[in-house]
Amino acid sequence: MNNFVETYLKEIKESCSLLNKDMINQIVSKLKKVKENSGRIFFIGVGGGAGNATHAVNDFRKIADIECYTPSDNISELTARINDDGWSTSYKEWLLTSKLSKNDIIFIFSVGGGDVKKKISTNIVEVIKIAKKKKSIIVGITGPDGGYTKKNTNFCLTIPITNKNNLTAITESFQSIVWHLLVSHPGLKKKSMKWESILK
Repeated sequence: MNNFVETYLKEIKESCSLLNKDMINQIVSKLKKVKENSGRIFFIGVGGGAGNATHAVNDFRKIADIECYTPSDNISELTARINDDGWSTSYKEWLLTSKLSKNDIIFIFSVGGGDVKKKISTNIVEVIKIAKKKKSIIVGITGPDGGYTKKNTNFCLTIPITNKNNLTAITESFQSIVWHLLVSHPGLKKKSMKWESILK
């Protein structure tokens, strides 16, 4: 048991050291442009990625002062769309109702990035297709393979994983680490976080 703890934390450290810092800086620049153009960020995730999307919406609205949303926050609408029209189009139709445009960013949190042949995260695939039609910027944070997201986004930060047995846990952890980095970045941060302001 002790060996697992030590090994897991070592893998986290290794993933951190291998992150593509240039890609993170490119994402910061795009987020700044979207804000300057009064665009919005739509965070997209499934499972743990949906939880990360909810948290990210809070942080980007409150700290970075950017208008943003996630379709998974409205459980009534989401389940109605799934029930009536199916899982694959549930997020896509939500985005169409929200008038997704070229001024907006689609920001995807996904371990595998979606795969049509394997029928995994097909709603993410449909989101990317509609975002490309609308000429929205598409950003992703995925596992090392990246799937459909990596192949079809403008910017995809893939999380380097040294042990595939911990693929999901480490990828989803780093999604949180990276979005906290983004909202803390001086190019995006607009408001002090509560505890930091108290400690000054």
